[in-house]
Amino acid sequence: MRVCRPDEELDKVQEVDFCMECQERVEVSVYTDVDKELFLKEIYPLRKPAVLRGVPLGPCLEKWTVDYLAAKGGDREVKVHVSSVPQMDFLHKNFIYRTLPFDKFVQRAAAEAEHEEFFISKDESYYLRSLGEDARKEPADLRKQFPDLAQDFHIPPYFEREQFFSSVFRISSPGLQLWTHYDVMDNLLAQVTGRKRVVLYSPHDALHLYLSGDKSEVLDVDTPDLERYPDFVKACRYECILEPGDMLLIPALWFHNTLALQFGIGVNVFWRHLPLDSYDKKDPYGNKDPVAAARALQVLERALGALDELPAEYRDFYARRMVLRIQNRAYSSET
Repeated sequence: MRVCRPDEELDKVQEVDFCMECQERVEVSVYTDVDKELFLKEIYPLRKPAVLRGVPLGPCLEKWTVDYLAAKGGDREVKVHVSSVPQMDFLHKNFIYRTLPFDKFVQRAAAEAEHEEFFISKDESYYLRSLGEDARKEPADLRKQFPDLAQDFHIPPYFEREQFFSSVFRISSPGLQLWTHYDVMDNLLAQVTGRKRVVLYSPHDALHLYLSGDKSEVLDVDTPDLERYPDFVKACRYECILEPGDMLLIPALWFHNTLALQFGIGVNVFWRHLPLDSYDKKDPYGNKDPVAAARALQVLERALGALDELPAEYRDFYARRMVLRIQNRAYSSET
């Protein structure tokens, strides 16, 4: 096995840094004093991420300290992600799931010193994505799982009540980074406490993100392995820093990657902006492909199976014809 010299490793790092400097970057637009009319007329139709600053989220902004959350949340058991590394990788599962009383979880996640009690290591990190009562059937709803805390959080009236799908607690240790993925519903990420960096990529850049299902294989979006993922630099990077009280609009299909700059408490609110029958009724997480899209992907798999019956030369030719037809028929003119 060939071992790289330190100067070769440095050259590689510098090369990656240079290439990443070439990646197009866009600062997410920030809007203040956003009422329903402004949101629906000027922000939402753009179908782009937007930071909404100064939205009245309720008394949670003052009340949600660690001690307050621990007291109000009590000993209700929650399933949490536990990781010994800062970058969580869902595809390769470099973390474990464990169950903790909510009050103990909050105290551990907020701790700045090494843990006296731990599952993996003294410096392990924690992440909560709250679930419904029956996680296999019921979406998360803050009002049902944490009614006392839900009273402190006000969902902005940017969508109709019947469109509501879920409200999800997201609580993270500082320094923890989540994998890049997309959701099929529009959602608002309210940052109640702590600061969070969010990096986003347009659905139009899906071809450059090396997808495995709804997730990108590129774990490190800052210093990616460009030998393995050379086209990643072609994806335009949108970025913002969420301060306490900020809310981020994440339109459906926009890829996003979050990094907790501090211990943070957030609430993610999802709603069904497509007709209700567009969504899989047996999807409590809200991340399954729309019914029509799932059917189309199944048809594609059958078509690829048919191509496998052809010699390589013919398979290549007809695959290219299929790609061209899909591009002409289905690609957006905005691509």
